Amino acid sequence: MNQLLWLDLNSSYAHASLALPAIHAQCGDEQARWSVVSATLSTPIGAVVSQIVERNPDILAATAWLFTRETLFHIIKRVKALLPHCLIVLGGPEFLGDNEACLRQNPEIDALFRGEGEVEFPRWLATAHDRAGWSTIAGLCFLDGEGTYRDGGTARVADFAGLRLPEASRFFRWDKPFVQVETARGCFNRCAFCVSGAEKPVRTMPVERVRGRIEAIRERGIREIRLLDRTFNGHWPRAVALLNLFAEFPEMRFHLEIHPACLTDEIRAVLRALPTGLLHLEAGIQSLRQPVLDACQRTGSLPEALDGLRFLCSQANLTTHADLLVGLPLYPLEALYEDIFTLAELGADEIQLELLKLLPGTAMRRDAEALGLVYSPLPPYEVLKTNAMSVDDVQTGRLLSRLLDGYYNARAWQAVTRRLILSEPGFLADFLRWMRPHEWLDQPLSVEKRGLLLFRFVAEKYPDRIVEMADHWMRAGLSPRKIKDFIKEV
Repeated sequence: MNQLLWLDLNSSYAHASLALPAIHAQCGDEQARWSVVSATLSTPIGAVVSQIVERNPDILAATAWLFTRETLFHIIKRVKALLPHCLIVLGGPEFLGDNEACLRQNPEIDALFRGEGEVEFPRWLATAHDRAGWSTIAGLCFLDGEGTYRDGGTARVADFAGLRLPEASRFFRWDKPFVQVETARGCFNRCAFCVSGAEKPVRTMPVERVRGRIEAIRERGIREIRLLDRTFNGHWPRAVALLNLFAEFPEMRFHLEIHPACLTDEIRAVLRALPTGLLHLEAGIQSLRQPVLDACQRTGSLPEALDGLRFLCSQANLTTHADLLVGLPLYPLEALYEDIFTLAELGADEIQLELLKLLPGTAMRRDAEALGLVYSPLPPYEVLKTNAMSVDDVQTGRLLSRLLDGYYNARAWQAVTRRLILSEPGFLADFLRWMRPHEWLDQPLSVEKRGLLLFRFVAEKYPDRIVEMADHWMRAGLSPRKIKDFIKEV
């Protein structure tokens, strides 16, 4: 029986990939003896390699994500040098595109899986050491004995609802502060920048099966669930049923994505009645410009999205996090500033600004040149410039994201930051320009240090607002002496 070792490499301790328990739950221990080496990006590579070599596996499997690919490749190259007999098979989002170049440039990799592995990985495992049978495995990409590239296409699980649950695997991580629960695959949306945009048809899990999963998670003492369901409110009856289900667990907290353009009256009625703190909603706005949304092939009109977001932000019982993407086609920097103003005006609890990444297998990556997008060929594949944004504009957007995280999204400084955004034209651009030469935004700063920097800027730019700033300082629970000394200085 093969000795299979799964390298569970994650970006941080708090985040755990579902790939291992999801696939192991389908395989069980009949075809191989499974073991795992878990690591994060901060774990020394030599230590990881040593653990793998000590186990001397016949097969090494791992999943590559956006931020783990580089470290993973460093590890597997060393493992192959030490264990040349070991088959190395990888999967994950990094391999949703064409994999021929990757296989030719990295000969230590024996095979790559494209797409969903729960059904096809067990089939491959049964014939792992017989390459003649590999060509029948959907989603498997490899070089045959003559060096010819073989591509099994993209694997899809037809009966998603019939899969054994990841929680049934002995490798499911119950020691994390939150767990992920996948309740659907695919997406009704067609966003060109998202890997889910091509996943058709949408496959969902019955609500009653979700109930059992939540009950099991609660019994384990975990109180936070992050729902993996990009189609959450694409079908309103199912959305209502799930929201009503969540309301049965008022001691829990559910994080989920919601499309603000698809809020029916029925969904709104349920949302209004939910207990405070039950939901943390991620409202993917991406841009408040219709031509930009059209270029992204995003479903739903802008007026509907704005109306939905206005509703979500007006509900005191909900926490609403709004997303914008820097570097989308036709999206200039000045429009980004205006959209941030609108989100602050609506009262979004958080404004998340992310740099667009052109992920493998997405339509936007395929059409990047036609769309005027220049992106990094190396992970994380971030946009470098666009027809609407210069290189410096893109970097300004990156720093603006850091500024919003440090001030708008920080409880201590959100109220004053929102007030400055709404009442002082050009505040964000001016504050960013003032901060940028000192590289403060790329440094870890304490709440107090951030407050002092904001104080200094306000004292220079808006001296009549110093008293207001002092009030916010005291409300943040920071040292009265420091602020008194600062006011004396200015």
